[in-house]
Amino acid sequence: MAMALPLLGCVSWASAAPVSRAPQRASRALMGTQVDIVADGEDGPALRDVIDKAYAEMARLEALFSRYQPDSAVSRISRAAGIRPVSVPAEVMAVLKTAQQMFRLSDGAFDITVGSLKGWNFEAGQQTVPSASLVARQRQLVDARRVVLNESAGTAYLTRHGMALDLGGIAKLPILEAGMRVLRQQGVNNALINGGGDVLVMGQLQGRPWRVGLRDPRAPERLLGALSVQGQAVVASSGDYERYFFAAGKREHHILDPRTGYPTVGVHGVSLLARDVAQVNGLGAAMMVQGAKAGQALVARQPGVEALVVAGDGGAWYSAGMAAALARGAA
Repeated sequence: MAMALPLLGCVSWASAAPVSRAPQRASRALMGTQVDIVADGEDGPALRDVIDKAYAEMARLEALFSRYQPDSAVSRISRAAGIRPVSVPAEVMAVLKTAQQMFRLSDGAFDITVGSLKGWNFEAGQQTVPSASLVARQRQLVDARRVVLNESAGTAYLTRHGMALDLGGIAKLPILEAGMRVLRQQGVNNALINGGGDVLVMGQLQGRPWRVGLRDPRAPERLLGALSVQGQAVVASSGDYERYFFAAGKREHHILDPRTGYPTVGVHGVSLLARDVAQVNGLGAAMMVQGAKAGQALVARQPGVEALVVAGDGGAWYSAGMAAALARGAA
């Protein structure tokens, strides 16, 4: 279950507005999740065409970033680990640079070389817990300092054979942002894109703020509150409740701690509110690794970012701005 949930039912679709003004909604499978677009505009058929263009751009970028697609830039970098640098498109270089920045900012808690922990598999029907000895061996390959970027040459290089990248924690938001950019460039001023609990908005929905509910990761059928957002905003979420399975009575989830080689413990979920994707990209995963206390300190150093952290002990922490935003949403 995604922690952020657009509450589109809060708006009355049966209004006095003409039919052509009804918001257009679409859903497609991308990046291993469901990506929803809601766009509010004048012309229904033209709006559907614009939405198709947004999906096409997101699919183009997914093909660059996915470690599951053998021809992607990310797969090529991993295959050439310890052998040679690989030429990468500008979009990939930008995300790799962001990942390095988050690695430094989080004192190594966010590390894209967790892709080296290849013994884990969270895909349905293939779920696997690796042996302790395999985790120990592969963990020696997890070190983002061994990602060498040469911007002038446009290359990326993993310096040890066997290393691999996983950009799942830092590529999705830029891909969704690219979809929103297409909508804006095509003249759409009011839209929402939801990708598996990461929600981007611009403008309003029929003259009212968009509403985004925050699920309780301990009980996903329950909301912890709702945010009213308008203009430009992003609600990003990370948690142990979307891709997981149980093995020997223990919940194993897809956010791996680069320091241990195992799924993170101590935090069930994180929701972040900001104006720009760049402010929060990779931050939620870093907070899952760092734990509740250190995660709070990390958010405190990010101006303009508000957070909700649901800890493993059942407690929930709200930044002052998040608490105020939820209070406004309840009003």
